[in-house]
Amino acid sequence: MPSHESQPAVVVRDLEKRFGRFIAVNRISFEVKPGEIFGFLGPNGAGKSTTIRMLCGILTPSGGNGIVAGFDICRETEKIKNRIGYMSQKFSLYEDLTVEENIDFYSGIYRIPPAQRSARKEWVLAMAGLTEHRQSLTAILPGGWKQRLALGCAVLHEPPIVFLDEPTSGVDPISRRRFWDLIYDLAGRGVTVFVTTHYMEEAEYCDRIGIIYRGELIACGSPEILKTTLMREEVLEVICDRPQDAMGAIEKLGGVREVALFGRGLHVVAADGEAAATQVRGELNRLGYRLERVEKIEPSLEDVFVSLIEARDRDDQPLGEVAR
Repeated sequence: MPSHESQPAVVVRDLEKRFGRFIAVNRISFEVKPGEIFGFLGPNGAGKSTTIRMLCGILTPSGGNGIVAGFDICRETEKIKNRIGYMSQKFSLYEDLTVEENIDFYSGIYRIPPAQRSARKEWVLAMAGLTEHRQSLTAILPGGWKQRLALGCAVLHEPPIVFLDEPTSGVDPISRRRFWDLIYDLAGRGVTVFVTTHYMEEAEYCDRIGIIYRGELIACGSPEILKTTLMREEVLEVICDRPQDAMGAIEKLGGVREVALFGRGLHVVAADGEAAATQVRGELNRLGYRLERVEKIEPSLEDVFVSLIEARDRDDQPLGEVAR
């Protein structure tokens, strides 16, 4: 039976996918609340797409189980497909059809009653900002417009859950921001949004984030919790002249785990921020750098991401071979 609103929209328990000896998804567990924007963050090849395809009933899990919209992902895949919207990484609409023809085609695929088709089509055109381009050939649309059209077709049948797999990959920042405005609008209407991404700034827009790396879920929580609770090290912001040259000097200091360019300065990750700050000031002054600021800051999500991944790589437990 479909789930009630008080129940999770998605439940995953020890979900696993193997391709021969390769492990694509390694016994991950998490839940997604109704109406939540849940981000699945990880580098390319981490297992994001494999997970989303299992949740959508496209791939059969090798182990574990999951529930989507109240239905079992192993035994009730057809029921799941009727209750979700899915937008794949690759643009999947028909480029030789017009905008309106694509919407009409998906209206038929989703078996939208004829009496509702016109209203749903106009809603999609308005939401995607394509009302004036309804007769345009889809092939000639800019990338950001194509993505908005694909999202509109994915939610044409008003599903309670929508899965978006790297939806803004390859589009410009302005189009990406516009696309996220549409995601917020959907969430505001009570739609659960499960979105995979490798963009840190996109992950910040999510209510909660699961970080997946080499097939394993290594952290899960809100952006704020990830930055304030799960970050093991402290972060310093260093503003000085010639920051790229200064990186090499700072990396040699004991206690410094990571140094990265960040804006016009550097982020320095260390186990003891105060001790590292003293070392950094002393070394850069000794080497003649013009030092403007060294101070402890709240880590960015990128800092957390790098720290968690490096901590996982330092773990003695082997992960085995991992596939995409």
